[in-house]
Amino acid sequence: MVDVEVDMYPGGNNRDFVTVGMPDLAVRESRERIKSALANTGYGYPNKSVTINLAPANVKKEGAGFDLPMAMGILGAMGIVKPAEQYMFSGELSLDGSLRPVWGALSIAVCARKLGIGNLIVPEENAAEAVVVEGVRVFGLKHLAQAVGLINESATFRPMSPLETQAEPEALEGIPDFKDVRGQTTAKRALEVAAAGGHNVLMIGPPGSGKTMLARRLAGILPPLTFHESLETTQVHSVAGVLPPNSGLLRDRPFRAPHHKISDAGLLGGGTGIIRPGEVSLAHNGLLFLDEFPEFPRNVLEMLRQPLEERSVTIARSSMTLVYPAKFMLVAAMNPCKCGFLGDTTRECRCTGAEVQRYLGKISGPLLDRIDLHIEVPAVAYKELRSKQDGVGSAEMRERVLNARKIQHKRGCYNAEIPPPLVRRYCTLDEAGEQTLEMAVRRLGLSARAHDRILKVARTIADLDSSDLVKAKHIAEAVQYRSLDRNYWN
Repeated sequence: MVDVEVDMYPGGNNRDFVTVGMPDLAVRESRERIKSALANTGYGYPNKSVTINLAPANVKKEGAGFDLPMAMGILGAMGIVKPAEQYMFSGELSLDGSLRPVWGALSIAVCARKLGIGNLIVPEENAAEAVVVEGVRVFGLKHLAQAVGLINESATFRPMSPLETQAEPEALEGIPDFKDVRGQTTAKRALEVAAAGGHNVLMIGPPGSGKTMLARRLAGILPPLTFHESLETTQVHSVAGVLPPNSGLLRDRPFRAPHHKISDAGLLGGGTGIIRPGEVSLAHNGLLFLDEFPEFPRNVLEMLRQPLEERSVTIARSSMTLVYPAKFMLVAAMNPCKCGFLGDTTRECRCTGAEVQRYLGKISGPLLDRIDLHIEVPAVAYKELRSKQDGVGSAEMRERVLNARKIQHKRGCYNAEIPPPLVRRYCTLDEAGEQTLEMAVRRLGLSARAHDRILKVARTIADLDSSDLVKAKHIAEAVQYRSLDRNYWN
């Protein structure tokens, strides 16, 4: 919350305009926009010096959203606007007095509700996202003159009506279908398991085997966003300034696919001034797809370890520390070697053993441990490629995923998020399952983290099978999804 204090007094150059309180360049430049807006709207500009204080003074102020409250403060000091309480303002001014949209309107509305401020005035383009917050009357205006009229004659204005806040369960237009994928039965099964439990996935295969095609269809079998998830996701996108204008709550789960040249600040968040959310936060409640996984800088990939474990990302600066949500499913895709044809039966690999190890070595063991399912995606055979029979479609897969998620909902969390103290309670094994898991841990030399993740994946497979107990066949399938790293990295 920033209080805008305005003082006008004679003296000086009569038209001095000073802004204090750690304003950035965009805030300091607002004086020219405000002067022109007041003059062109017909209110004129006082022949006095103006000092504006943005409190608290120890927090840096950034962006053009302070234009409207500063202009309203000046008009209040001039006596044009009547004194009024319980109003919060945010908006950028054009030179003719019209209002332009700002970033973070949804977060501003949430702040107003927390502080008990009942009325919020924002530009018209921001009203659709701000109105979803209950307990706040939102007014979406086009012009500075409307804001003055609202304060002076509030009875003649009506707040916007709340939008429909329930996410549409079948809003899946534009998402491709799994039935278009030829072959890759094992990979499709693994992605269904990943979607059912919210697990992270790594796909390894030669170029053109369909890894990207599979990843882009994964969103079509995920359950719809709940209202709380939709609100959180929209808030992050609003703060980042990537929310489309005049849009309310986001209905679809986000799918983010950054290029491998991305920086650490672009992936995790950061920047100068106010810290912006990165791709891991923009993928909150959705999918983060990292194609050409080893091509990402090693230091950037290692920074993924914290958000993958804690489901949030903490960014510390000298002036502040911010925590952004980052509960996403990681879907990574990579070639088995630099040329991509290691192990391919039809094309020869040209990489030396040292080059293969150097390429695979970019993915560290601790990072691999945090990825639950490792899937091999081989090249599609010609007969499967030319087959006229459609495979299993997204609708059928999604139905099974939803049924498994309903079972997990009764436990209070998705399987990928089961806390360590509850793993044994929820992942109860029969005798054969215990023996299978013990043999796998001994033969593969699995870490304690890999042991827990195998149990969670097996719990998901059992949920898809509508089984209360985790049986040997469920453990065996889960172990199969953890053995691929031994084939390549060892």
